[in-house]
Parts: sequence; C-alpha cells; structure tokens
Amino acid sequence: MIYDFDKVIDRKYTDSMKWDLKNVKAPMWVADMDFQVAPAIQQAISNRLYPQVYGYTLIPPAFYTSIQKWWLERHGIQFEREMMQYVTGVLPALNAMIQRFTQPGDHIVIMTPGYHMFRHIIENMGRVCIENPLLYVNGSYIIDFNELDHQLADKKTSMMIVCNPHNPTGNLWDRLDLEHIGNVCQKHHVLVVSDEIHCDIVQPGYTYVPYAKASETCWNNSITLVSCTKAFNVAGLSSACVIIPNPALCKQAKIALEQALITGNGFFNAQVSIAAFENSGDWLDAMNAYVAENKKIVTEFIRESISELRVVESLATYLLWIDCSQLVENTDGLCKLLLEKDGLFLSKGSDFGKNGQAFFRMNVALPRQQLLENLLLLRSGLHTRTMRRYIEEYD
Repeated sequence: MIYDFDKVIDRKYTDSMKWDLKNVKAPMWVADMDFQVAPAIQQAISNRLYPQVYGYTLIPPAFYTSIQKWWLERHGIQFEREMMQYVTGVLPALNAMIQRFTQPGDHIVIMTPGYHMFRHIIENMGRVCIENPLLYVNGSYIIDFNELDHQLADKKTSMMIVCNPHNPTGNLWDRLDLEHIGNVCQKHHVLVVSDEIHCDIVQPGYTYVPYAKASETCWNNSITLVSCTKAFNVAGLSSACVIIPNPALCKQAKIALEQALITGNGFFNAQVSIAAFENSGDWLDAMNAYVAENKKIVTEFIRESISELRVVESLATYLLWIDCSQLVENTDGLCKLLLEKDGLFLSKGSDFGKNGQAFFRMNVALPRQQLLENLLLLRSGLHTRTMRRYIEEYD
C-alpha cells in the first residue's frame, strides 16, 4: 500500500500543542508527526465510536499479545504475559517507578544531552538528577563509562534512566553499550529503567537492541517502558506497557503502578495500540523510509547552505540534533529570535542538559514541502542582520 506522507495537513486551531502557540508558523520542536496515522488505526477509532456509549473499559488480551508478537517478530525477544502491565503512559510509569524504588534525596543518573522531562520528574519527586555527559567526539556521541562508574558508585545513587534509542541525539545503542551499562549498574546495585518509546523509529538498514535483550544481567535488572505512541503518531491517545522480567521486581512494580492509579484503560487507547502493532507495520516501514530521506535532505541542505551548522548523525527517532558551536555557545537567544522573527520553533539545546547548550533539536517528521520551506526559513533567519548582530554581540 502507498502512504501519502507528502500530504499537508492543516493542524492550526485544533488545540494542537505543536501548532496552536503564539507566533508559531513552522513548529519543529515537540515530538509528534505531521502525518496522518495508519489506516488501521483510523479504522479502529471509527469502529470504536459505536454503539456511542463510552463507559468504563477493560484492557483486552490483544493489547498484550500484539506487543508480544511485535517484539518477538521485529526485535527477537520474548516477553511473557506475567511480566507486562498496561499503563496510561511512559512518563506516569516512570514517575511511579521512581516513587517506588528510590527515596527522597537519592541520586538518579541520566545521560546528557537527554530528554528534559527526565530531569523534571526526578527533581519534582525530590530526587537529585545526576548528569552523565556523553562524550562528543568527531561529531558523534559515546558513553563516558569511567565517569558513569564513578557516579553509580556513589551510595546515594539508586537508579539509572536509559533512553534507548537516545533522545535527542538519535544514537542507536549497540549490544556492547547496553551490556556495559548493565554490568556497571549491577556492580553498584543500581536499578535500570529503560525508556524505549522511540525504539521502532529506526533508519532502514539499522537495528534497535532492546535493553533487556543485551544480556542476562540486563534482563534481570531492568524495567522497560514501551509504547506505540511515538512510532505511530498517537500521543494524544496515550498508552504504554511496563515490562519487568525479574519476578520479584515485577511484583513490586505492579503494586506501585496500581497504587499510582495508572493501570486503567482509556476508551480508545488499547484499541489504538492493538491496531498499530497488529496491522500497521507496513505504514511504519514507509514512514521510517520517508523520515530517513528527510534527514538526508536536512543534512545536505545545512552542509551546502548553512556551513556554520553541523548535523549529528541520527540513526533513530525522527529528531535531529544540530551543532551550532561555530555560531554561538548557547542557542537560547538564537532559538528565541528564530521564533519571534520567523515563527520557526526549534527546541533549544539547554533544555537537554549543560552539554547541550550549543545545539538545537529539530523534528523532521513532516511533509517534504513544509520541510523545505522551513529550511529556507532557517537559512534566512540565521542570515538576517538582526541575527548576525546578535551572534556578533554574543561572541
């Protein structure tokens, strides 16, 4: 089946978080796509509208079996039903796991630049967020395992949050990286929570390795969070699955999730997840190919037309992490000016940690016509007299 990712959809005035903000003409920030969802998902929602009574809803067994089949066939890992728990979203589940398995004042390690909500949740729960800065070497990122070992050795450290694949860099961690994380966390008795919400958005020809699959150590000391919402563009109908292979850990986690009141099903949510994992694989493959081409276009455009910037290679997610260090040390003002003067909304790098300040994040999951228009907007915006004066004054 042919899917039309070139179709431009008007999302203005639909209460869209992405589009319905003041001054925004070209939103390339928050992580949702400007593509219509897969036909099977549209049909599942349509079928669910009848008999026009929207009461309390059970979680159908197919919610679990569709995930089991998907991860076995796509990713070569078998999850048993008793390891799994439906939840209303990845972030509520992460919040509940922090509440259950750490204490106020505990240290929780994240790799930075990293998704800003990790820090927000950690600090909001009265814990201390410890940044493990990734090493930026020759335009790409690697893990600083020496620093990680030191941070995990602190007796106050009780948890590490892994983002697999990594947001915002688009890094696709390999088995050795994940196994090494697992070994050092076991050594220091630190629990790993792996957020794998982006795991199915991978460039064709590359492979995502589930954290729990990397080794027996990872399997036994991990809580994995998965969801259809990012890959299939259904964040507004949020659902997720928490997967805990270790039986003792699983028992504690399920009690905590139930106590957090996040195990009940929304009327559409489980049905959307089932439709995604059972009947939308072809759509996902086509979307990944389209996004890969968008990434290539952005990379070539910036290399040829905005030589001061550099795109970090991204093998996963539909996000690009862009190095602006030849222009500025901190992109806060640059991103603010692009939004105010041009309506171009990019995510400023400081949101992702101290070592992200000279970068911005760009969402490229949009029709190609809009992508090209936005790239021209970026080029003209960076080359305006106001922007050049700002850059000169900042430096």
